[in-house]
Amino acid sequence: MQYRHAIVVGASSGVGQALVERLAMDGCKVAAIARRGDRLEALATRFPNQVLPYVHDVADVETVPDLFQRVTGDLGGLDLVIYASGIMPEVGLTEYDFAKDRAMVQVNLLGAIAWLDQAAIRFQNTKHGAIVGIGSVAGDRGRCGQPVYNTTKAALATYLEALRNRLSRYGVRVVTIKPGPIQTEMTAHLHLRNAMNADTAAEMILRKSRFTGEHYLKFSHWLMFAIIKRIPSPIFRRLRI
Repeated sequence: MQYRHAIVVGASSGVGQALVERLAMDGCKVAAIARRGDRLEALATRFPNQVLPYVHDVADVETVPDLFQRVTGDLGGLDLVIYASGIMPEVGLTEYDFAKDRAMVQVNLLGAIAWLDQAAIRFQNTKHGAIVGIGSVAGDRGRCGQPVYNTTKAALATYLEALRNRLSRYGVRVVTIKPGPIQTEMTAHLHLRNAMNADTAAEMILRKSRFTGEHYLKFSHWLMFAIIKRIPSPIFRRLRI
């Protein structure tokens, strides 16, 4: 099955940009949603008549319903919605910065709910389509390094599970993707080793989007976190991972 009309939110860099590129190369008409208009225009120039750019700040949730209707009208249909927006500012091990925390909740979680609620309404009515949320292995445990980033990804996974349970009866796929480390602008300050590149991640995400459920991008991550999730909390605290 080939996607014909898609929305990618968080399309101006990293995995989101790579997803737009792959969908467009496959012949899909894609609405690319992001804050940075210059990058969206560059995508639209590379893929004329395939990529439609829309400048939007996902924290501006009140504008989403009207924008969603405009975008779907411009596309002429909708098969796939991917929420790939996310931020992870640097947070020190003894730092508690509510401004950073609030921004992560707004972008990583509330923006996702605003967009994917609209997708759920449409797909429930049309009785087809796929909703994909880009989560993270970081949501599997409350690790000390990024308390609120972890929280947003855990909450996103629960929200997507609830959508999956609601929409499966209508033939709608809801897919939770839990990547491990990926080389992107967001993670550049972490100096990751052996991280997956964004294009490889995008290819795997689109492949896994065909199957409803929760997916890690590597079997080794699935196995590792199957173990990590079962470590008792007092022991997990001592491991500092």
